Amino acid sequence: MTTGKINVSVENIFPLIKKFLYSDHEIFLRELVSNATDATLKLKHLASIGESKSEYGNPIIEVKIDKEGKKIHIIDQGLGMSAEEVEKYINQIAFSGAEEFLEKYKDSAKDSGVIGHFGLGFYSAFMVASKVELITKSHTDAPAAHWTCDGSPEFTLVPSDKTTRGTEIILHIAEDSLEFLEESKIGGLLSKYNKFMPIPIKFGTKTEQLPLPEGAEKDAKPEEVEVDNIINNPNPAWTKLPTELSDADYKSFYREMYPSQFEEPLFNIHLNVDYPFNLTGILYFPKLSADLQMQKDKIQLYQNQVYVTDNVEGIVPEFLTMLKGVIDSPDIPLNVSRSYLQADGNVKKISNYITKKVADKLKSLITENREDFEKKWNDIKIVLEYGMLSEPKFYEKSAAFTLYPTVDETYFTLEELKEKVKDSQIDKNGKTVILYASNKEAQHSYIAAAKDKGYQVLLLDSPIVSHLIQKLESDNENLTFVRVDGDSIDKLIEKEETQISKLSDEETETLKTVIEAVVPKEKYSVQLEAMDSNVAPFMITQPEFMRRMKEMSQSGGGGGMFGMGNFPEMYNLIVNSNSEFATSLLNTKDEVAKANLVSQALDLAKLSQGLLKGEELTAFVKRSFETIK
Repeated sequence: MTTGKINVSVENIFPLIKKFLYSDHEIFLRELVSNATDATLKLKHLASIGESKSEYGNPIIEVKIDKEGKKIHIIDQGLGMSAEEVEKYINQIAFSGAEEFLEKYKDSAKDSGVIGHFGLGFYSAFMVASKVELITKSHTDAPAAHWTCDGSPEFTLVPSDKTTRGTEIILHIAEDSLEFLEESKIGGLLSKYNKFMPIPIKFGTKTEQLPLPEGAEKDAKPEEVEVDNIINNPNPAWTKLPTELSDADYKSFYREMYPSQFEEPLFNIHLNVDYPFNLTGILYFPKLSADLQMQKDKIQLYQNQVYVTDNVEGIVPEFLTMLKGVIDSPDIPLNVSRSYLQADGNVKKISNYITKKVADKLKSLITENREDFEKKWNDIKIVLEYGMLSEPKFYEKSAAFTLYPTVDETYFTLEELKEKVKDSQIDKNGKTVILYASNKEAQHSYIAAAKDKGYQVLLLDSPIVSHLIQKLESDNENLTFVRVDGDSIDKLIEKEETQISKLSDEETETLKTVIEAVVPKEKYSVQLEAMDSNVAPFMITQPEFMRRMKEMSQSGGGGGMFGMGNFPEMYNLIVNSNSEFATSLLNTKDEVAKANLVSQALDLAKLSQGLLKGEELTAFVKRSFETIK
C-alpha cells in the first residue's frame, strides 16, 4: 500500500475546485466521460498498429447510479493504467493540469466567457464528490491498482483484484450535490454533453419487444427482452462524408438534434475541411421569423464529438448564428476568453470559410432550381440581408443569389431588376428609381397608382430594409430606392413633362390658405400639385429621407446620429389641385362647410394610411353616419 500527498502549490485547491464555476458543476460528467472515451480510442489506435496485444472488441462506457450508496460509477473498457501510471497521470500530470487551469481562472472564470472549460479533467470529480476512487487495470500484464482520495491532498494507492481491462471511477457524492443521484439529472447531462460521443455509452437498461416469428397466432404477444440503454449516437451525420448521406439522412439528423422542432429545415450546408484547420459540421436553414433575437444560440459547438457550448459567437459569423446545426473542430481553443477567440487568426479563418461555404451553397441552390429557391426566399431573407450588411465577403458574393420580390410575387436579382425598369423608371436626372412597399395592404392605393403607370413595385418588408437599401444605393451609382408612399407618383419618378394646372396661381394660393387653416401645421406640410384629375384629392406621404432615418434608428444604428430616433412624426399632405374636390372646395362659400370638407378629406387620407385612430376615428365615423341619414 502506498500513501502520500499530492504536491499542492495552490492553497486549498480542493475547495477551489468545489467552488469553481458554481453554476457549471455539471461539467464533471462531461470531463470524466470524455476521459473514458479518450482511453478507449487510444486503445483502439494501439491495437490497430499492433502496439497492444489486448483484443479491442466492442467496448462501451457505462454510467451507473447507486442511489442508496450515494455513488456514481463511470466504467470504461479502455487503455487502463498500472500503479506507476496512476502515480504519474493522476497524482502529477492530471493534478498539475487542474492546478494550472484553476490558477488561471479561479478569480475570473465565472465572468470571463471561457468557452468550454475543458482542461479541469479528472479532478472535476471533486466538484460533486467528497471522495473519489479509481480502480484500473492496464491493457498490459501490469497488476490492477486502486487509488482513493477524500478531497484532501492525501491519497492511497493499493493493489486491486480487478481482472478486466479498463478503469472504473467511483464518485461518493457530497451532501450538497445529491441531485446528481437522480436518474433524470444524469440522463439529461449525458444527453446534453455526450449525445454524440464516438464510443457507445450505457445508462441502465430498457425493455424491447422481439418481432413475432412468422406464422405466429393472431393474439400472440411479442417476447420482451432487457437490453442495454445506449444513450448516444456514436456516428452522427457530420462525421460522415456528404456522399454517404441522403436528403432523408440530413432531415433525420435534424430531428435528432431538435426533437421538439416540428417544421422541416429548408436546406442544409455540410462543412468538411481539413486544411488549414480541421472542421466538420452541418448547418441548417430553418424557417425564420423577423425576430432576430429569438433565433440565436441554436448552433452547437463540439470538440471531437463532445458538446462544448451553444454560444458560437466569434466562431460562426454573427449573421449565421440564426441558423441551426453543429460545428465540430479540434482546432478551436476552448480555455480562452471570447475576446481572445474573436481576435484569433485561426478562428477568423474558420469564420471566413463558413461564410464562403454558405455563399457557394446559396449560389448553387438558385442555379439548380430557381423556382424552389424563390419559394424559400421569404423564410431565409432576414439572414441573408443581415449577412450583406455585416460581412463584406458575403456581400461581395450576394448579388448572385439575393432576390427582390415584387408585390405581384415575381422575383428579380438586382441586375435583372435594373434591366426590367431601364425603359420606364429612369427619372429626368438619369437615375434609376426602384419603388418599394413595406406593406401590401396598408399601401394598396399607392401601389395601384404606381402600377397604373406601368411601374414595378418591390415588396421589402424586413426590419433592416432601410439599412440594406442605404448600402445598395451607396454601391450602385445612379440608383435610388423610394417607398411608394413617399410622395405622389409623378414626384417619385419625375419626368420632363409636367401636368398643366386647371387652377390659376391666385386660385392655387387661395386653396392652400383654406386647407392650411384647418390642417395642423406642426404635423403636416401642405403641398399643392397638378396631377391627373382621377388621382385622389388628398394624399399623405412621409419624406423618404426622414422615414428611412427613423427606421434605421429604431432597428439600430444609422438614423441615431441625426437625432431622428425621437423626432416628431412629420408628413406631407399632397393636394391634387386638378381634382374635382379642389374645384368644389374653392366654390364653397360657407366657411364652416369648407372646414368640414377639409377635415373629412384629411381624415380619409389618414384612414388610407392607417393614421386615423382613437378619438379621431370615433368622431370621423360619427360624422360619416350623419351624412347618410
